[in-house]
Amino acid sequence: VYLVESGGHSVESGASLTLSCRASGETYREYCMGWFRQAPGKEREGVAIIGSDGQTTYKTGIEGRFTISQDNAKNTIYLQMSDLKPEDTAMYYCTASQINRGLATRLQASAYEYWGQGIQVTVSS
Repeated sequence: VYLVESGGHSVESGASLTLSCRASGETYREYCMGWFRQAPGKEREGVAIIGSDGQTTYKTGIEGRFTISQDNAKNTIYLQMSDLKPEDTAMYYCTASQINRGLATRLQASAYEYWGQGIQVTVSS
């Protein structure tokens, strides 16, 4: 499975941005895909995940500003981010698992087999 992210940008605080991640290669009936991010000097953290059943999982406190969605026909997921803050500045990574992970593990990086190269999002104050 190959994951290619797009949509990263430098924006000002309060702006909106949408990231895209297109998957290619093997496909699975059961899966989950989503986004992690890593800021300099910090650990990679789960942001938003969507499963093959459409169930979504978000980092605590981020739902409401971020929305994850998928277009199965395009093998693509999206992360719509609004009201961006400087603390959202990070490298954002698309990830996928061939298992539709349960809620207990969805936001753990170790649960995922496939990763994109990452894309930078910078939010200035």
